Amino acid sequence: MDALVHILETDRGDGEIIGYALDALSRNIDTTTIPWDVSPGFRSRSPSPGDFPQSNRGSTTDMEFDFRVRWPAVRLLTGLLVHRAKEVQECVLTSPMGVSRLMDLLSDSREVIRNDALLLLAHLTKANANIQKIVAFENAFDRLLDIIIDEGCSDGGVVVEDCLVVLLHLLKNNNSNQNFFKEGSYIQRLSPFFNYHHSQQQQQEGSDAQQPGGGSGWSAQKVSNIFHMLQVVRSLVSPTAPLNVTSSLYEKYSPLSFHCVTKCWTEISFQTINTVAEVIRGHHSNQEYFASVNAPSNPPRPAIVVLLMSMVNEKQPFVLRCAVLYCFQCFLYKNELGQAQIIQTLLPTCADMTSVTAGQLLCGGLFSTDPLSNWFAAVALSHALVDNPTQKEQLLRVQLATSVGNPPVSLMRQCTAILQQGGKLQTRLGLLMLMSTWLANCTLAVTKQHGYTSIFSLYFSQLTSQVGLAEGDEHEDLVQGLCAFLLGICIEFNDDSVPSFTRESLCQLLMKRVGLDTFVDKLAAIPKQERYSQAAQKPQLKYKHPSEVFFDYEFCRLFKSLEGTIIKAVQPRPKDLQNGPESNMTAQQHSLLLQYKTVIRDQDERIKSMTSELETLRRDHQESTRELKEMVETVQQLKDQNALLKAQRG
Repeated sequence: MDALVHILETDRGDGEIIGYALDALSRNIDTTTIPWDVSPGFRSRSPSPGDFPQSNRGSTTDMEFDFRVRWPAVRLLTGLLVHRAKEVQECVLTSPMGVSRLMDLLSDSREVIRNDALLLLAHLTKANANIQKIVAFENAFDRLLDIIIDEGCSDGGVVVEDCLVVLLHLLKNNNSNQNFFKEGSYIQRLSPFFNYHHSQQQQQEGSDAQQPGGGSGWSAQKVSNIFHMLQVVRSLVSPTAPLNVTSSLYEKYSPLSFHCVTKCWTEISFQTINTVAEVIRGHHSNQEYFASVNAPSNPPRPAIVVLLMSMVNEKQPFVLRCAVLYCFQCFLYKNELGQAQIIQTLLPTCADMTSVTAGQLLCGGLFSTDPLSNWFAAVALSHALVDNPTQKEQLLRVQLATSVGNPPVSLMRQCTAILQQGGKLQTRLGLLMLMSTWLANCTLAVTKQHGYTSIFSLYFSQLTSQVGLAEGDEHEDLVQGLCAFLLGICIEFNDDSVPSFTRESLCQLLMKRVGLDTFVDKLAAIPKQERYSQAAQKPQLKYKHPSEVFFDYEFCRLFKSLEGTIIKAVQPRPKDLQNGPESNMTAQQHSLLLQYKTVIRDQDERIKSMTSELETLRRDHQESTRELKEMVETVQQLKDQNALLKAQRG
């Protein structure tokens, strides 16, 4: 090893021997060329950047144009990056024009050097924000996209994949590069990559036999290329990405819509659906555009309807059904118009008997014999109600035809009846989450349920009996906890308009039949569940097996916000406050009380006004903080450019 390093120091003028020395060093550290039975001592002596003197480090980054020197030098640097990434990255940063000269390798006319340089850059840019910024300012996006287009985009070979890996490293979790990518109009240059489609023959053949591309008729390399490009797009639209990058992005990638509703489901289809979901999540213009997309079917159907057909079909792949639910959730996220459109398809006056609607599919899934379909449909429907009291009240109007000759029943009554019958775990969990979302913050829905006196008596009886059960298995504890949560919602949002089911009477019944300690214990056990913690982390469903499907992200958010309120609501109140102190007051005391109420009311108004002002100031502060962060990033970019220019000149 020392002899090879000595050659690099003393024989720099001899390109042939330098090439041999570099090749020997690169082979020494290349794990793919060393048999596993080689002595560990030989492998442990693999060189590190510190083994090379400063002058020699210059030779490995300054690489001569001679093919015999440049190619093994690229391979050596790549090998060093694999084993000693941080040290090599520091060497490149401190070497004059180190990054610039490595980027020049992408312009080398010899493809083998250019291709190996892509592998080098993939390792060099991994997990190093400073190098990522410098590489981006070295015109990396233009060079990489030019190579991708020259190689045939999605139809290209492994070189396209390597370019996409470098792109992903430059963009993922790097707001500065994401803004630079958007400002440089590079987003438009990505859209031709998605101009792919299945012919009708490929779709038909894909249902009969598995192709190398997973049933799509595509090569494995094309599948990999598209998968990596989808990852690049998702890096631009992730929750941490700047909003100005995400907005209006969907129209530029409209071909994604048609592929995500293809008849030939593949791994790429699942990834496409997840990508579309993140592009439209929380962005009204993108959500509206997605709602207008029709699937390429005969007759044409809205893409949402085609996707929901797959979600409630138990024969479809589990990963597909999860992806569709995530996409549907993202479509409804902060989208009151979309929520209203979904609920309208459930109402009798808007039913269209000549076509399948989203509402019909959700109801079909809700009352299917497949427990997983019940769960998917219940969670999907609950997302049409999240933070939307108007649609919760509208859903009370939904009537269902149970059987011929019998009068229709309300959706609430039917859900209650199914819960009373018991059933599979996922069916009960889905319905309990739906009912909790529906009744929370909606007094009218709670009152409506109380109005069905006989049904509510049975409903409450089952809930209390469920909660009062002795400690059972983990799954039954989940049901008991959700029953306790729903009971608490019925108490907290009760306006006492039904005399037989006032807050006080329900609390007394709860104390008598369940006990406060048992109730609180069952409620507190929910957040301790592993499945709850898993679901509460991210909106996207990360389940690997149908048996893991229990909780939904939005429900976890609702539970967290109401748990403390519910525990407080069921706590017993002092007796002197239960009957009201005003009944025993004199006229003078009552007059004084009214004065206090007036003062308190005025103070409440002031508090509301100041709270509103505080929220405005908080938003302004957040906006100023965001602008300051962007300015700091801009200043850092200018510093990087300045340092780069200084390095190039000196």
